[in-house]
Amino acid sequence: MKNQRIFPGVILIGFGIYFYLQQENIEFFQDFHSWPTLMAIVGIAFLVQGYWGKDYDSILPGAIFLGLGVHFHIAGRLEIWPGHLGAFILIIALGFLLRYQKTGTGLIHGILFLALAALLLFYGKMSAMPFMLKPGIASLWQFWPAILILAGVFLLLVKKKK
Repeated sequence: MKNQRIFPGVILIGFGIYFYLQQENIEFFQDFHSWPTLMAIVGIAFLVQGYWGKDYDSILPGAIFLGLGVHFHIAGRLEIWPGHLGAFILIIALGFLLRYQKTGTGLIHGILFLALAALLLFYGKMSAMPFMLKPGIASLWQFWPAILILAGVFLLLVKKKK
């Protein structure tokens, strides 16, 4: 049975700690007085609801909220951290894969988003590879967005066989 008190309880505890630290003006936590921290708290609440409350549908939004909160904290501080769309897609992929771990559904979505994230994260390096300079591959490379659109339409229109 799903315990629906976990999510609001964790939100209240998390926000209470956040506002207490903000009120006490502790220097160590100065960088965390921002909206990404609140986003991460909401993500943690969803994840706790998902794992402890056995509400596995909460895992995906939890991973996305927590991932985005962490992303926005790290993006400006670490040079190696990607600040573009590939990072967001990677966070979504990880959410699907975490949910798959508990529900057994969403593996294909997770793998597709993971492949797309890898493509976006390494796009510049891949397009500069020697085999990509061949005329046939180079012309095909420019159509990958259309391939994504067609794959999405396929997923929307094709009914699953039972």
